[in-house]
Amino acid sequence: MLGDRAAAEDCTHDAFERAYRAWGTWRKDAPAEAWVHRIAVNTAISYQRYTRMREVSQVIRRLGKPAPPPDPGSVAERSDLFNALRKLPPKQAAAIILRHHHGYTNREIAAALEIPERTVASRLIAAKARLQKILDSEPRKQPRVDMSTFSEESVPSD
Repeated sequence: MLGDRAAAEDCTHDAFERAYRAWGTWRKDAPAEAWVHRIAVNTAISYQRYTRMREVSQVIRRLGKPAPPPDPGSVAERSDLFNALRKLPPKQAAAIILRHHHGYTNREIAAALEIPERTVASRLIAAKARLQKILDSEPRKQPRVDMSTFSEESVPSD
């Protein structure tokens, strides 16, 4: 089961030691051989698990800690969409960000910006159209953002 004679001898010793310590828990109606065999199998499985964990920890020690994932904020700042948002008029950009990034409803955006709800809706429509034109006209640096992610169905309704 282990493929290593020395490891098998160690596990055998450990299995018999565990069986000796747990002898009081053995049920008299069960065969002792099967009980000791199960202890031996469990000991071998535990040994293999411990060996794999030790190998993994040695690999990690050699390679060092993995690098942390990139900061989502800095990734977003380098994206085509972020650059396109910068080209929008501030009022349109505010409406898009409040709606699709923060998930506010038109009513909440209207209250925050102190404008009528219908103005929010028209700014969102204009901003989406302008974003589409900007993104279509620029050369691709990174994978293109699908504008369908800005659908009204994906954001809480008003």
